[in-house]
Amino acid sequence: MSPEFFIKAFQLFLSLSILIVLHELGHFIPAKLFGTRVEKFYLFFDVKYSLFKKKIGDTVYGIGWLPLGGYVKISGMIDESFDKEQMSKPPQPWEFRSKPAWQRLIIMLGGVTVNLALGFLIYMMVLFVWGKETLPQENIPLGMEPSAVIKKIGFEKGDKIINVDGKVLDNVLSVNRMLLLRPVEKIKIEKVNGKIEEISIPKNIGNEIFQSGQINSFTPLFSAIIDSVSNDSPALYAGMQGGDKIISINNEIIYDWASFSSWIDNNSDEIIDVIVERDRSNYRLSIDRNDDGTIGVWKKNYGIETINEKVGFTDSIIQGFNYGYWTLYEYVAGFSFVFTKKGAQQLGGFGTIGNIFPAQWDWKGFWLSTALLSIILAFMNVLPIPALDGGHVMFLVYEIITGRRPSDKFMEVSTMIGFFLLIALVLYANGNDLFRAFGG
Repeated sequence: MSPEFFIKAFQLFLSLSILIVLHELGHFIPAKLFGTRVEKFYLFFDVKYSLFKKKIGDTVYGIGWLPLGGYVKISGMIDESFDKEQMSKPPQPWEFRSKPAWQRLIIMLGGVTVNLALGFLIYMMVLFVWGKETLPQENIPLGMEPSAVIKKIGFEKGDKIINVDGKVLDNVLSVNRMLLLRPVEKIKIEKVNGKIEEISIPKNIGNEIFQSGQINSFTPLFSAIIDSVSNDSPALYAGMQGGDKIISINNEIIYDWASFSSWIDNNSDEIIDVIVERDRSNYRLSIDRNDDGTIGVWKKNYGIETINEKVGFTDSIIQGFNYGYWTLYEYVAGFSFVFTKKGAQQLGGFGTIGNIFPAQWDWKGFWLSTALLSIILAFMNVLPIPALDGGHVMFLVYEIITGRRPSDKFMEVSTMIGFFLLIALVLYANGNDLFRAFGG
């Protein structure tokens, strides 16, 4: 396995360890404040045995060997431990089931609250410490290449994005994520001829983009600059050099590399007349193409040049909160795609999660990935599925509204069903990872 695999794996392990411990503290602290006994506090699951454990007061603190999560075992609570013996005895004052519904609700929401607050806090910290990376449209002077889906609503090659719903974007390429997951109404653009237009966006555009598979609605356009010329190639014999910028072919203007590739693919002329720009001068080259139509040149790989902007303390709080809000919004919006055939096939497990971390150790990348994962865990845990925090919250809200508590038997059965549903989901998601890795 490559070094990158182990770097990502270690980051995932460290990130999950931090998030699990803090999530469980979110349950542990309010439980203790309300006088509820916590029997166990574990990082990872201790099936049959523990790697480490120590009892302090009423609580056993430990580390399990199965790194699929963690838990706190609260006395008098029906959870994944399925402790029927304890629940068959009369309720005790220190047990979860003896506490008022509002206290139990706070205890159950504690983990989600911590994960959500942590994600927002990390974004604020990253902005304050490292600043933000911006990419104005000016840094992509040739404009954008719209996807087929976006072309249908009026966008054209070379369009430059001025603003989205009246807001100038810090990073112009974030328009792709916004079109897929946010309610965008209008995009103001500058056409190649300098004309300013405002294009209305259909409400269902996100679903169309997702189903098309063309997730990036806009890709930057770059000049047709040659990176290198192959040995023993027509381009080399004609005098072409690395760094040459292709201006035209057979008197047809070449706007960018995509235009050059399209011309080569769609024209069969054996000998082509190419004008290149080199050192601010133009040169005319006559190239006798290979039998397969190629000329033996390699494309310059452009890196997007972002601008780092420092962010003050107060602004980092405001912008970090805003970043966290939209991260949560976009994840919730994207979650709806899971219920489609295409979305279910893209569901991923630990391999997919690990790939959100950088391949090289980088603290900024680690913390940004951890913040994202923290917000994801908060949302997933609050889903109204028995065995998750959200399942307990759902039954507690029902109890508060109706004044009736679901029976222990009902809670036991529903928790068991939810537990097996979660196991099936984990197996399916990780199965998708394995299929993509080994089955294509």
